[in-house]
Amino acid sequence: MKSFGRIAVMLVALGVLAAAAGVFLVKSHLAAAGPLQAAHVVVIPKGAGLSAIASHLKADGVIVDANLFTIGVRLFGDAKSLKAGEYAFAPRMSPKDVMDMIAAGRTVAHAITIPEGRTVRQIVDLVMADPILVGTVAKTYEEGSLLPETYHFSRGETRQALLDRMAADMTRVLSALWQERDMGLPLTTMNEALILASVVERETGLAAERPKVAAVFLNRLRLGMRLQSDPTVIYPLSDGLGVMERPLTFKDLETPSEYNTYLHAGLPIGPISNPGKASLDAVMHPLASDALYFVADGSGGHVFAKSLEAHNANVAKWRLVQKAKRQDASSAAPVRMP
Repeated sequence: MKSFGRIAVMLVALGVLAAAAGVFLVKSHLAAAGPLQAAHVVVIPKGAGLSAIASHLKADGVIVDANLFTIGVRLFGDAKSLKAGEYAFAPRMSPKDVMDMIAAGRTVAHAITIPEGRTVRQIVDLVMADPILVGTVAKTYEEGSLLPETYHFSRGETRQALLDRMAADMTRVLSALWQERDMGLPLTTMNEALILASVVERETGLAAERPKVAAVFLNRLRLGMRLQSDPTVIYPLSDGLGVMERPLTFKDLETPSEYNTYLHAGLPIGPISNPGKASLDAVMHPLASDALYFVADGSGGHVFAKSLEAHNANVAKWRLVQKAKRQDASSAAPVRMP
């Protein structure tokens, strides 16, 4: 009986040693450098369990042994914490680092940049064209409700979710800027500030000019002058696209529309674009200025004036610049042989 007891103890000890050796083996495997020779991207599909994930990693050469990886996750990780997604694994990445990356959900970050001043139609087209995003857009978004910015997302995010983020960001930024606005602005609501910012955004692409352009329009609102902004005419004529393939005509300026600030005093009925934070900030904190007019200077910017006389002189200079450019283009054109 004593011999039997000693044998039992020895068997238990051997079992413990074997288990310890097994744990040591798995732990060593997890810490060892992986087989990848170059960075590699793997997409782990939604709903994949631990065994399926290990098989994907083995097939793509990220790990050497799917079984040891599976055991390692069960011993030292949490199988339920592994997340689907697109992962970029570095060369020689250890199985433990692979496990930790997937558990933390450190997926590949993709980005889409929404330029300032685009209309909702243009933004939705950009989102629909992105090949990484998925799904359709079922909701309708009001003009001016989407914040232009660079947005990061993971493979598999829906287009609807991204647009919802843009809408939430616009609400948050607009509200914060409105709370910190200068006193004495001739604007009574956040929506009025949004409308004016959308006009400022379409009038100039130069960041330094936005507070100046905002000041001109705010001065005009105080005096009851019409804004006379070309983009407010273009918006309804382009069916909300915001751009036209031809220059405006005097007939266009007389086209009836609640957006047309040549025909109606005050702000247009709604936003004509989705303004960026800089244009929103320019409307909330305009430059101290008594200017009432501005016109293109021919070099990409504008020249400002406080009197109609000075403005007309600036317009005349601009027309001379335009005439010179047309003449230069004409002289540079190839001459056809008879």
